[in-house]
Amino acid sequence: MTTTISWVLLTTGAVLMALVALLALQTLASFLLKRPESVPGDGDTPLPSTVVLMPAHDEAEIIESMVSQALQVLPAGGQLLVVADNCTDDTADRARSAGASVIERFDTDLRGKGYALAHGVNHLRPAPPEVVIVMDADCVASAGSLTAIAMAAHRLQRPVQAMYDMLAPPGAGLMQRMAAFAWDFRTRLRAEGYRRLGLPCQLMGSGMAFPWPLLQQVNLATGHIVEDLKLGLDCARTGKPPYFLPSALVSSCFPTNDQGTQSQRKRWEHGHLSMVAGQAPTLLWQSVTRGNVGLLAMTLDMCVPPLALLVLLLGAQAAGATLLAWLGMIWPVVATLSLLAFVLLGLTVLAGWWRAGRRWISLGELMSAPWYILRKLPLYLGVLTRRQANWIRTRRD
Repeated sequence: MTTTISWVLLTTGAVLMALVALLALQTLASFLLKRPESVPGDGDTPLPSTVVLMPAHDEAEIIESMVSQALQVLPAGGQLLVVADNCTDDTADRARSAGASVIERFDTDLRGKGYALAHGVNHLRPAPPEVVIVMDADCVASAGSLTAIAMAAHRLQRPVQAMYDMLAPPGAGLMQRMAAFAWDFRTRLRAEGYRRLGLPCQLMGSGMAFPWPLLQQVNLATGHIVEDLKLGLDCARTGKPPYFLPSALVSSCFPTNDQGTQSQRKRWEHGHLSMVAGQAPTLLWQSVTRGNVGLLAMTLDMCVPPLALLVLLLGAQAAGATLLAWLGMIWPVVATLSLLAFVLLGLTVLAGWWRAGRRWISLGELMSAPWYILRKLPLYLGVLTRRQANWIRTRRD
């Protein structure tokens, strides 16, 4: 019995240690390695024809201001196309009045952002642009950012992801600022670490530029609740993994209302975990057998669970292994491995806070993270009992 339990805990501990080691590697690379944003081409390269595709579902309250802002930062000669998807309000009319081209889609059975994007791409097919940029209807782009990712996508002939900043609103409470730190850790620090290692990033949902030929090779019309994660991996399957361009910036805000916050987190984290459970073994096999380094790197990155869940899993593993080792029921080395992994995770989170989290939370607030993590426990238990599988629009403020 001692041998069996020891081997089981040693195996799970080794898997968790590997995930923590990857997280530590990404964090360390973002600190130490230097790599310029090297995109082939020169200053005389002409700007590609570009369409910014903006899916919108019942966004009447914000669509006019978002369209106006997007038109100000469009690449020269570019077009803004709003896909008013299954709208029950006057989103389409307001977008037109603000100056956007608008198409409407109505299909209550096939709901979600992926279907809206596919509808927009099909509309463009008779006279396709060279680059399509996806921008969410609640995002703004900094000056020059859309032009930068359009040119990079055209030169590289692969997807290009801008820095996607999710901001905690002014006066936000600790829970929202913790969420902003966790988002920064994933999309800023980890993506930058991979970039400095010469590896691709995950797609993040907004501020994504695609060369037109690539859009003909992937299936956009999916109802997956984390369609951006799936799309990036599908691109990597074709040998065109996403490139991270952190000098380009798009930003949005976390919702301040509890319902919007909870639904957003549930969609992101349930969708992420369902992708790991359903796709990771196949993706790992394909990446290894095909020698696809980009797909392998992205799959391993996907396998790292949300930060709060990783702390919970490793904390439970370390506590359980230590107790069983003290009772003489497992080998002491198992507890040692678990404790080392937990310490490494703690140091990695501290380094990540120093690098990307100080603008959101103080060191004292970081020390209160266990309470934040415990409050998310029902969210993770819901994966086993009430896993979200359908797309639900985040409630705006």
